[in-house]
Amino acid sequence: MDSDRRGQWLRGVLDICVLALLSKGESYGYQLAQALDAAGVGPIQGGTLYPVLLRLQKTGLVTAQWREGSAGPARKYYRLTDDGHAALRAGGSAWLTFVQPVNDIVTKGVTR
Repeated sequence: MDSDRRGQWLRGVLDICVLALLSKGESYGYQLAQALDAAGVGPIQGGTLYPVLLRLQKTGLVTAQWREGSAGPARKYYRLTDDGHAALRAGGSAWLTFVQPVNDIVTKGVTR
């Protein structure tokens, strides 16, 4: 896939993906990047992920707490706030409403 196109798509949905992953429980940045990759989104660099996490934190959608690691350096754990859960519901619903017609259009075009 064209990396420029992938980057544009990610900028539009990475916030929602991160919120959705955090809805399952707290996590730290590397763990989130691994989960995104495992889900098929592809590798996400720290220079892409950490600004998203900082923005979500500044807007009150997530909280962050540093914790000492048992076998390594301290990690910053992120957790959804109530506003984060509400943003996920609203943003997730809006995304699903948007993506369905796009999928329909593309599917019809590809299967011609």
